[in-house]
Amino acid sequence: MYRYIFFDLDGTLTDSKEGILNSLCYAFEKLGKSAPGEDTLIKFIGPPLQETFMELCGFTKEQAFAAVEAFRERYEPIGKFENAAAPGMPELCGRLKEAGYVLALSSSKPEKLCVDICRRFGYTPSLSVIAGSPLHGDHTKADVIRDTFGRLKLSEADRPDILMVGDRKYDVLGAKECGVDCVGVEFFGYAAPGELEEAGAVAVVRSAAELERFILAH
Repeated sequence: MYRYIFFDLDGTLTDSKEGILNSLCYAFEKLGKSAPGEDTLIKFIGPPLQETFMELCGFTKEQAFAAVEAFRERYEPIGKFENAAAPGMPELCGRLKEAGYVLALSSSKPEKLCVDICRRFGYTPSLSVIAGSPLHGDHTKADVIRDTFGRLKLSEADRPDILMVGDRKYDVLGAKECGVDCVGVEFFGYAAPGELEEAGAVAVVRSAAELERFILAH
């Protein structure tokens, strides 16, 4: 049975759409570029920002770095709180901790922001570790998951007991690279249809109640 549950943040524990999209529009305007439509902007929710600016907008590495810096100018003081807890998730995390599960955050978002957001939306008491990316760096999802392993002092023998929970293929693929299962969540529709299944999620759930039933049954 799973004992350690690692959660993604954006799109999993919180609905961060408003703050991210507002801050992306700010960044494009600051760089003198037209922002793409919402269908494209939504794809920024989840994966590392610098990589997404390059993949979706054709930015060079230097342009993408400048775009991330501009994004953070607005997101860090304002956008991070234009956010809301995913329905039922703070309560679910509380029940899982009480039942003896060890919960952790494994997010590509800069760790300082993760700490602030988890505190604001009621997750901090349930989490043994809050692991994010360094402010400047190119951490992959797998890097963050491995960092979470280390902070919890887990070993190879613990891998079958770990479950990653996330809403994008990056969560599934990062978990797979680290040798752990991942259940996909479709709370807000940020992943493309079939994305999580194609990446290899062991299950896909659409509510906190469905997620709870899956964890307790496995």
